[in-house]
Amino acid sequence: MGNFDPNKIGNKLKRQQHQLKVKRQFESDKRDARRKRRREEDKNPRLREERLARNVPTTIDKKRTWDEVDPEAEAEGRLGLSVDVLNPKRIKAGDDLPEPIFEDNEGENGAEDDDEDEVDSMLGSDDDEENGAKSTKRPERAPSVAPSEAPSMATDLNLTPESLMQRFPSLFSDKHADPKVLVTTSINATVHYEAQLLTTLFPNSTYIRRTAHAHAYKYSIREISRYATARGYTHLVIMSEEFKKPKGLDIVHLPIGPMFHFSISNWIEGAKLPGHGNPTNHFPELILNGFRTSLGLVAAHLFRSLFPPRPELQGRQVVTLHNQRDYIFVRRHRYVFRDKRATEKSIQGADGKPVAGVEDIRAGLQELGPRFTLKLRRVDKGIQRMSGQEWEWKAGDEKVRTRFSL
Repeated sequence: MGNFDPNKIGNKLKRQQHQLKVKRQFESDKRDARRKRRREEDKNPRLREERLARNVPTTIDKKRTWDEVDPEAEAEGRLGLSVDVLNPKRIKAGDDLPEPIFEDNEGENGAEDDDEDEVDSMLGSDDDEENGAKSTKRPERAPSVAPSEAPSMATDLNLTPESLMQRFPSLFSDKHADPKVLVTTSINATVHYEAQLLTTLFPNSTYIRRTAHAHAYKYSIREISRYATARGYTHLVIMSEEFKKPKGLDIVHLPIGPMFHFSISNWIEGAKLPGHGNPTNHFPELILNGFRTSLGLVAAHLFRSLFPPRPELQGRQVVTLHNQRDYIFVRRHRYVFRDKRATEKSIQGADGKPVAGVEDIRAGLQELGPRFTLKLRRVDKGIQRMSGQEWEWKAGDEKVRTRFSL
């Protein structure tokens, strides 16, 4: 008798039953092998460690390549180079690190910490949030005791090279000033509702519609920048559209630039997110993750300047800007700490072991929105293209899939 070919079974129902039987047998063998491996690893934990060390997935991020440049070009801080500025192995022992961007105020606020320990703002009630959401006028801000440093270990803003500080002095001059953002749209735009949502994302922001009247005067970006600078604004955010959807986001660091041009994709407003929450007027915490090159650090400092340096922890809101493969994912969540249920596992670290000190605590997240993705396209020296470009995206730069700019 020759080899049996299930594809030659004439009856369709019999053929389906045979294929389903083979699939179930394959899944059963796979499940038995997995349970057998688990029993063996429970007896000998070293087998599990060897298997996990062997089965590390190879991703494009792990294959990332860096440019080999001479020290002179690296010292100039060219934005087009893919050089890992934050790699600790590249920092020599004799080099002087730049001055930290955030000052240490723990000693000054030590007395205030003792008084505030009695109230746990993380687990408090949400009555203040509901009242804050109804009020349209922002109340007076009390100084927070926590600096707005990004807790991410991937982006350390204290390691910014001195060459970048000299090329972009406006991004590093007012390190502790609260931002004031003016939000508007491109000429004859229809995305007024989407632009209004940005005022809930950026604190201390105001939205002004650009007129669409046929006989009205069309103000240029330079004229709007002078208008905003004269009234104390620190940033100008312009949203552009395509097919009545957000397509671009231009951010001007007033008064003289630089100007950053981003493209927007996958825009989802908060009301359309499943299980979404409603944002409050509290200043959020900021997480910057994945910005490692000179260009990435400049973009990270731009986003840092858009948020106040002192978050309000009682709001339990956090804004995350995660850079991966030159795409910046913007997310906003509200977090809460609660007791671990009996059926839940403890929080585990990167090594797969429970983190000491938080065995009985779990964290929950609720996305607030809006959710969108940014991609940096151009950095102008001043305002608009005629001022010259510090860096501009080109299609040929993405021929090598393992090389990234941010």
